[in-house]
Amino acid sequence: MMRFEVGAEDLLRTRFAVSPIFELHNLLRALSIPAPRLPSSWLARFRSGFDRLRHDPCLAAVQMLKNARQGANFYTPPPRGMTQTIEQDLAAVRSWPLAAAREEIDFYLAGRHVPAAVAAILHADDVLDRLAGFLELAWSEVLAGEWPQLRAVCERDVVHRAAELGRAGWAAALAGLGPQVRWRDGGIELAAHGGPVGALGGAGLLLVPSVLVRPGTAVFADDPWPKAIIYPARGAGALFESAAEPVPSALAALLGRSRAQLLTALAEPASTTHLAAVLELATGAVGDHLAVLLRAGLVTRARSGRSVLYSRTPLGDAVIEASA
Repeated sequence: MMRFEVGAEDLLRTRFAVSPIFELHNLLRALSIPAPRLPSSWLARFRSGFDRLRHDPCLAAVQMLKNARQGANFYTPPPRGMTQTIEQDLAAVRSWPLAAAREEIDFYLAGRHVPAAVAAILHADDVLDRLAGFLELAWSEVLAGEWPQLRAVCERDVVHRAAELGRAGWAAALAGLGPQVRWRDGGIELAAHGGPVGALGGAGLLLVPSVLVRPGTAVFADDPWPKAIIYPARGAGALFESAAEPVPSALAALLGRSRAQLLTALAEPASTTHLAAVLELATGAVGDHLAVLLRAGLVTRARSGRSVLYSRTPLGDAVIEASA
């Protein structure tokens, strides 16, 4: 079992972040090998873009730099916060110290058969630029179009946990990070991970919600990452289903169908982009309808990272309950 001892300074400095490049790596892996933890119908949305990359030797090179327990640090740099972008991630890959990257490459290739085309990439003087260029292409071809929805799910998770932290403290905020994560006796225990007991040392913990790491968690405890837990984002199941909840007919008659759909969908905070995708409505129309619901006091809004998230007010909840 791994355990992080947590002091008062650590609680003050613990923060959330999103990692676009971590999600990209996990998606490429899920598309390359069977991934029963993710619905095949959802993965099918990414297949056409992935098929254009399937025979690129850089894909094989990227996938050789990991094993069942961990992956190279240099191509998954740690995120800084909730506003992290893929451009920042790729810049960090390109600027990584080459000597440190070569040490990691040698570690992951040791004792393995490496195809000549892959070896040529991983032993090239410009290996960092080559891999970053491929990841940039993979982002554009595979994930860029869906990223706003994935980011919205992660941001909604953070809003929920921040509310739990304010309501009931760290034990409540950490509940649900994973099936074997818990707060106990002044520390965080991760029963699914082996490792020594370690103190956070006043640096705090980095908590990273992820749509694609599931059902368990990933842990980073070695430099250059701060100590971090990457955990399944709450509400990802709704993203996989991509199906709107049924709208009560009385509510549709009162508000109009589109506004009734939006109010029903806001059981949890969501962005305009996410709502438009799930409900198959134009983004501009969603914004207009949300403005009306906001003026009526049925919804409220708050900024989280790069997005503005809308949620139902108590009055909006009461309208939903009455119409149901």
